[in-house]
Amino acid sequence: MLTLQSPASIRQTLGARGRALRLARNLSQTELARMTGASLSSIRRFEAAGQGTFDLVVRIALALQAEQGLETLFSAPAHSIAQLEAAAQGRQRQRARKPRVMRKQAD
Repeated sequence: MLTLQSPASIRQTLGARGRALRLARNLSQTELARMTGASLSSIRRFEAAGQGTFDLVVRIALALQAEQGLETLFSAPAHSIAQLEAAAQGRQRQRARKPRVMRKQAD
């Protein structure tokens, strides 16, 4: 779980998870670099400190067949049955609501 961690700690955890998954898939860092089109130093930096562009993280996730974690990355939690049904149907608001302007009432 990544809750209540600092950004550096989260990056470190994700890098370690990437390394563990790469090893579980029996891939070398060189092979992963080739599969992602990234440099070997980028792969090493990601695994050691979780540093890299978001594009690199996505390419690593795809190469390691771990993209299912990306599907829920920024999804809003559903709190009601209506929200769950709307999410299942793919209906989403396209814009935020405008703030309400309070009108002064005449005396």
